[in-house]
Amino acid sequence: MGHQEIERKFLVCDDSYKQLATACIPISQGYLSLNERCSVRVRRWGDKGYITVKSHVVINRFSRYEWEKEIPAEEADQLLALCLPGKIEKKRWLVPIDDSLTCEVDEFFGLNEGLVMAEIELQSEDQPYERPAFLGEEVTGDSRYFNSYLISHPYLTWKKE
Repeated sequence: MGHQEIERKFLVCDDSYKQLATACIPISQGYLSLNERCSVRVRRWGDKGYITVKSHVVINRFSRYEWEKEIPAEEADQLLALCLPGKIEKKRWLVPIDDSLTCEVDEFFGLNEGLVMAEIELQSEDQPYERPAFLGEEVTGDSRYFNSYLISHPYLTWKKE
């Protein structure tokens, strides 16, 4: 069943999140389909697999449609081999920021090396949250920071010097 994903995205300004993290998971992902309306993503998350459909249309300031289903890791590996050219490789650091929220910090590798971005998924757009000190500039809604954009426009080709 799908839902509205409400998230805020930020660049990360230091690596203090590593000492605060409760887990670090390797992630490999690719795309079976990308168009102006949605993406179909395959992800290997540690020893699990997922297939996800996400809209590219932002419904309001921080929300877009997402449908995700867990699949066996072996099936995710098989589907990753069928994906469009390019792959996202990253480590995801899970940093609790209060009793109910976790900040997910993605440290990218390969052609996106040097990009470190954090996401906080909220229950509502106006939900208050504690902003960790390692969060820098907010990039919510900036499509350059969507993983689907980074596949064909890697960070190393456009980052600020």
